[in-house]
Amino acid sequence: MVWTTLTEGLREALRVTGLEEPGRLDRLELAIPRDPSHGDWTTNLALGLAREVGRPPRAIAEQLAGGFPVDAAIFATPEVAGPGFLNFRYSESFVASLAAHIRREAEQFGTSRFGAGETVIVEYVSANPTGPLNVVSARAAAVGATLVRLLNATGHAAVGEFYVNDAGNQVELLGESLASRFAERIGVERPLPEQGYQGEYVRELAAQLPEAPARAALAATNGSSWFRDQALTHMLAWQQRDLSDYGAEFARWFRETELHRSGAVADTLSALEARGMIYRARQSEAGSAERGHEADEEVEERGDATFVRSSGFGDDQDRVVVKSSGATTYLLPDIAYHRDKHARGFRHAIDLWGPDHHGYIPRMKASLQALGLAPDFLEVLIVQQVNLLAAGQPVKMSKRAGEFVTLRDLMDDVGADCAKFFFLMRSTSAHLDFDLDLAKQQNDENPAYYVQYAHARIASLLRFADERGHAMPALEAGPAPVTVELAAEERTLLRKLAAFPEVVRGAAATREPHRIPTYLHETAAEFHRFYHHCRVVSDDRVLTAQRLAVCEATRRVLANGLALLGVTAPDRMARAEAEDA
Repeated sequence: MVWTTLTEGLREALRVTGLEEPGRLDRLELAIPRDPSHGDWTTNLALGLAREVGRPPRAIAEQLAGGFPVDAAIFATPEVAGPGFLNFRYSESFVASLAAHIRREAEQFGTSRFGAGETVIVEYVSANPTGPLNVVSARAAAVGATLVRLLNATGHAAVGEFYVNDAGNQVELLGESLASRFAERIGVERPLPEQGYQGEYVRELAAQLPEAPARAALAATNGSSWFRDQALTHMLAWQQRDLSDYGAEFARWFRETELHRSGAVADTLSALEARGMIYRARQSEAGSAERGHEADEEVEERGDATFVRSSGFGDDQDRVVVKSSGATTYLLPDIAYHRDKHARGFRHAIDLWGPDHHGYIPRMKASLQALGLAPDFLEVLIVQQVNLLAAGQPVKMSKRAGEFVTLRDLMDDVGADCAKFFFLMRSTSAHLDFDLDLAKQQNDENPAYYVQYAHARIASLLRFADERGHAMPALEAGPAPVTVELAAEERTLLRKLAAFPEVVRGAAATREPHRIPTYLHETAAEFHRFYHHCRVVSDDRVLTAQRLAVCEATRRVLANGLALLGVTAPDRMARAEAEDA
């Protein structure tokens, strides 16, 4: 792996020059320059060391360049540039043999052992089971599923999980709403509760209920629980089906009620108490309690509440975990849930939350440290809001009023592939304007179409070549240097392909899946540039074979990248077939 060669080479350079000290390489920043004239890789390591060492950065860079153990199979001798940058260029032999290397690696090209088997659980979507999934959940699903694939591609042992909030007031309210809609169905007066769910999906669900048991539940004193359970069963089945069709898979759907039934919530409180992290006081003495999953939760002012000493671990105040009424706040089950993740052997937990939960992060992390978990056990990524645009105007969404675009609507309208690609193009922490009109376009302005078309065009070109007797060159066991000088566009494309493993590693390490669609779009552009300037199939059989190998390597990289996004890589598209006919 190129990244490993560079990091280990710089480690050796620090050692032989006497500049090695613990932690210095941890600050290493390697980047792929935007300007190809600056090389294929660059680092400002010497500039960072200058102040510590007390020497000019350029002198340090020259010393590091001299101590760098050059592997001629990958890199040429490092160059010193500007005030002290170290630039690295691929060797000619590396570029010449890259297409064959990618073809040999096939689906494995881009993977690594960077994660060293670290166990990671990624909790994502986790929407309340109170209605169909909307576009905000669709974005979280695209990001979470891609993050799991990225982590596994880089040597982690990662799984996805959906946390079902089936123990809160929202679920009770949904059950009451369903009971009201069933009563409406049979002509019985039962008003919809205040703040009830008004969406048409509740009526659709009520229409599916078996009449006899539903009538009995409606008449029973405690019949609301039957409607709640029916609503949960149907909503979860609905969410599971939609997410599966969308390509988001979960190793487990974990129900909050499991924590309460198993005694895990009470056990967690006892564990905190055993560590001296629990005390009781009046709410006014320690401040109000808030929570992150729904509206803020107030603590009664009379009587003593139970607090966790979260302020000792970075929170701005201690937090209530049990109200004076004896009911738990939402924080305690959340602590218990993450304690359960840790007990299942996961070294790291990554949660994807919505922007309205931002304030919940410090109290959650602090509470887990109070429990004795490592500070880096929990990592939270905020998935920002999505604004749907149609004809340049925002599409309004409200779950209770029933005026919203569902995940299923989006898949039916623009397709799952395009939806995921669009959701993943922007950083998770950035607001996203999703242009429905652009997503439906079948041209180069649509980024998803542009990348898929590049893959289909290559597949069409390879079929065209095969029909004319130009078979793909056989793979040799070792490096297979080209025999015809590479054109400038060919060389640029190959250098772009060489960056793919590092793009994957970087996207996983920084939790930035948007690096993949950005890279794929740039790669598709480089391929189209190469295709327009370099004739692939010609009477020169040697040159044709060489360029077919480059095309196949490009197709493989595009396919591997799209697979990480959960997006299909089509072999046939009408436009590609027509242009290469």
